[in-house]
Amino acid sequence: MNQPLRIIISGGGTGGHIFPAISIANAIRDKHPDAKILFVGALGRMEMQRVPAEGYNIKGLPICGFDRKHLLKNIIVLWKIWKSRRIAMQIIKDFKPMVAVGVGGYASGPTLDRCASMGIPCLLQEQNSYAGVTNKLLARKAGKICVAYEGMERFFPSEKILLTGNPVRNNLLDTNVSKAFALKQMNLDPDKKTILVVGGSLGARTLNESIMNHIEAIEAGEVQWIWQTGKVYHDSISRTLSSRLPLRNLVVTDFIADMGAAYQAADLIISRAGAGSISEFCMIGKPVILVPSPNVAEDHQTKNAMALVDKQAAICVKDSEAGEKLYRTAIDTIADEERMQNLSRNILKLALPDAAQIIADEVVRMAIRYQEKQP
Repeated sequence: MNQPLRIIISGGGTGGHIFPAISIANAIRDKHPDAKILFVGALGRMEMQRVPAEGYNIKGLPICGFDRKHLLKNIIVLWKIWKSRRIAMQIIKDFKPMVAVGVGGYASGPTLDRCASMGIPCLLQEQNSYAGVTNKLLARKAGKICVAYEGMERFFPSEKILLTGNPVRNNLLDTNVSKAFALKQMNLDPDKKTILVVGGSLGARTLNESIMNHIEAIEAGEVQWIWQTGKVYHDSISRTLSSRLPLRNLVVTDFIADMGAAYQAADLIISRAGAGSISEFCMIGKPVILVPSPNVAEDHQTKNAMALVDKQAAICVKDSEAGEKLYRTAIDTIADEERMQNLSRNILKLALPDAAQIIADEVVRMAIRYQEKQP
C-alpha cells in the first residue's frame, strides 16, 4: 500500500450500534496501527461522547428520525436530512475515505449514501435478526453486508451476506476476575446463587417494576440479586428503598462500569433483547431470560429473542407479562440445575467469537482494492 488506510465508520444512537463500531475500529487499528479512522454520528446522540472517550475522532450530523405521531414536525426532519447530506459530502471530500462502514442508526444513511454515489465501497454491519430501515435502504449500494443471524436473505442479496456475528466489547472477554472475587467486591455471598438484572445504561421500566414489586420476596429468599436500574430510574428507586436499608440479598446500582465482572458474578441474567447484549450472552455462555422491549422498530427485539428460544438457548418473557411472571420464572429457572446447564450449553453453540476480526479483515480488503484502482 502506498498510504495509510482511511476509513469512515458511521452510525450510532444506541450502545448496540456504538459498541460494535468501536470494536471494529479497534480490530482495524490492531492490524494497521497507522490507519486513519473517522466516525460520523448524529449530533446529540450518545456516540458523540462515547467515541471520543475511546480515542477516535467523530463528526456529527444534524439528523434525526421521522416523527410518526406528529407529521408536521417532519418538515424539520426533511430539512435536517438535506443538511446532513451536504455536511456528509463535505466530510467525505475532506477525509477522502477508501471504504465506509455503516453500523445502523440515523447518521449512516446520508454518509454511506454519499460515499456510494462517489464510488467509495461500503460495508454494512447489521446487528439484529430483523434488519433496520437504514441498512435495508443502503443494501443495494453496499459491497458486503455482515450479519449476526442466519436467514438474512429475506432482507439482503444473498451474494453480499457474510455471517460474522456481532463484535462485542473486549473487556467482557478479557476479564481476569473470578466469580468469587467479583461477588466479594459487591459484598455478596460467593456460596449463593446470583441473578443479574440489566436494563441498559438508561434502564428499563418493566424490569425495574418487576423487581420492585418483589422486594420482600427477594430479601426473604436465598438467591441474591445484582440490579442495574439505569440512570433514569435510580434516584426514585433509591428513595423508595431507603427505608429498607441495609438491603439483604440485593445490590442496587445505576450503572455497572465493569460488566465483565458482573457477568462473572452471575449465574443467571435477566435482560432486554438487544442484539449486542445477546451476542455478549452467547460469548459468555450464561443462562439468560430475555424481556424484549416493545418500544423498538418492527418489534425486532422479540425476533432477536425468539432466534435463541427456538434453539432452546434462552427463555423469553413478554414485556406485558413480566410484572406477573418474571420473578417466578427467574427463581424457578435458577433452581433447576439441568435447565441451567442446557441453556448455557445451547447459547454457547451460537457464539461467533471472531466477529470484529472478520469484519476488520473485510474492510481492509475493500480499502486496498479501492486504493489499487486509483490512478
